[in-house]
Amino acid sequence: MSRYPSIDNVISLQQALEGIIVEDLKKLKALLPDPRKLTRKADLVDGIRSQLLGDHLRIVWAKLDDLQKAAVAEVIHGEDGYYFPDIFRAKYGESANFGTIDRYGTNREPSLLCLFIYGNQIPYDLQEILLKFVPKPKKATLDHSGETVKNHVKLSVQRYNYSTREKDIEEYDIPLTSCETQLTATKDLAAVLRLIQSGKVTVSEKTALPSAGSVKAIASILQGGDFYNEEQRQITLAKDSDYDDEVFAELGSIKPFAWIMIAQGSKFAERSGKKLVLTKAGLKALQESPAKGLQTAWKRWLKTKIFDEFRRIDAIKGQTGRGANGMTDVAWRRDAIVSVLAECPVGKWILFHDFSKYLVATGHRFEVTEEPYCLYIGEAGYGSLSELDGHSWPILEERYMRCFLFEYAATLGIIDVAYVDPFLIPSDYDYLWGTDYLEFLSRYDGLVYFRLTSLGAYCLGLTDQYTPPVIEVRQTLRVLPNLEIIAAGDGVETSDAIVLDIYTKKVSDVVWRLDRPKIFAAIENGYLLTEFTEFLDARSIEPLPQTVQQFLTDVTERSNSVQDIGSVRLIECTTAHLALLIANDSRTKKFCQLAGDRTLAVPLGQETKFRTALRQMGYVLPQSDK
Repeated sequence: MSRYPSIDNVISLQQALEGIIVEDLKKLKALLPDPRKLTRKADLVDGIRSQLLGDHLRIVWAKLDDLQKAAVAEVIHGEDGYYFPDIFRAKYGESANFGTIDRYGTNREPSLLCLFIYGNQIPYDLQEILLKFVPKPKKATLDHSGETVKNHVKLSVQRYNYSTREKDIEEYDIPLTSCETQLTATKDLAAVLRLIQSGKVTVSEKTALPSAGSVKAIASILQGGDFYNEEQRQITLAKDSDYDDEVFAELGSIKPFAWIMIAQGSKFAERSGKKLVLTKAGLKALQESPAKGLQTAWKRWLKTKIFDEFRRIDAIKGQTGRGANGMTDVAWRRDAIVSVLAECPVGKWILFHDFSKYLVATGHRFEVTEEPYCLYIGEAGYGSLSELDGHSWPILEERYMRCFLFEYAATLGIIDVAYVDPFLIPSDYDYLWGTDYLEFLSRYDGLVYFRLTSLGAYCLGLTDQYTPPVIEVRQTLRVLPNLEIIAAGDGVETSDAIVLDIYTKKVSDVVWRLDRPKIFAAIENGYLLTEFTEFLDARSIEPLPQTVQQFLTDVTERSNSVQDIGSVRLIECTTAHLALLIANDSRTKKFCQLAGDRTLAVPLGQETKFRTALRQMGYVLPQSDK
């Protein structure tokens, strides 16, 4: 029920009671063991106050039920000193009983709890007495389902039955898929960076979002593919029984999209026109351990603002334009989720709904938008989410959390996930206007369980070291003396094929050939020849033939024979004698060197110092437009 008016400042019991109308004071008075019939407001206030601040307080307290006692304890022992209905309900599973109120909000029948909590807090003089005997409330706990999950899950949804005018519970038994992520993430990181390095990933110059072709290219190199198979990702057509129209629903990609955004958000890649190119940080990530690269990517993603994950909830429109102004800080939202994620036990499956409740119960609740009336489903004029009226959590915030966990945390190997087909999830949004045609509200609705991985604990800073499971490098290549490389057995992994395509010339589907111009092109583009040599050594079935070793040695010598030492400014002197004098003078010789009889080469970074030293010699170098 709606309790008495909200109190902005902590006040006394006297002040709290004086703010209540006489009719309601009489109802509160009737709850106390005081036989007197009082009618004047001043007498009612004094009578209630004397009972609560006197010897009767313990008697009244004892009559409260367990939930009501918990509500009082939460307020007086809480850091904020307020009663938060959402936090209380998340922690205890139901609301405390404040009494009843009619449908018009006018006829209020208070419970005993209304003698303690006024508005949203307890008067300070009443608190002082309660603190002497009211125990501290229990701590919120996060339940887990152990180290294993079944291959199916029972989901229930509450629906209103218009015939019986009561709420019915419908249960569904749905197949559940579990996916371990940390091993695939360590392989996928290198494969994605390699694909970017090969120049095969393009994004929009305006939005930085990936092209359809790039998403498909990324999907083809991922270990185990995307979370949902190709058939599930395709557009699904279904008949709506009420309207007899075709209903469109598209699941789309999760991992491939995430990797392209993560590469940009972590500053491992940047745009060069429409293509993504690796940065120095991206090249470094290829050289260091995969776990370190994933940790760096995760930490940088938490802070990046290049993309709001909520944009991936396609059915909810209005996020751009006027609605963009109301969207909250993404870093704040992520921090709230990660703070609770860090409390999860490693290797234990957590039900998403339990995680959500625990997040709220521990005071980490956040908002996706401050202006939900700007968001809508279907049409702005009819499907505005203003009708959520303060009950947005399952529609907005939980959808955001699912996306963040499923698309980004799972892709980076932070969590394992257990999920179902979102088409099979019972709707919890069908009361919203414009949702009749939706098969699901979000492609992430299928996330049911997750568990923190040991890699996740390392990335979250819970452990200083990460010991990866031993990954056996398969020896799948046969390197021949004629410089040909042949795929043996079941063929090469996709990520290995990318490396071969960078350094070698492809002859057929299973044959590559070492080619000096191709290797030179790779070196010019920043690839390391030593890395390729180590790659061949690790994957070759037999030791590399002598001819191949000699070929690689020759290429190494040729690639090291000419070095770029940076840009210089050429200074021409009138005579060779003057050039020699300047090149050997103690004041200028540190900043220049001879580059011919009358020419001096001055590194661009040393030009200012060279000019200063030259003036000390008695010469000056005029400025030039060249």
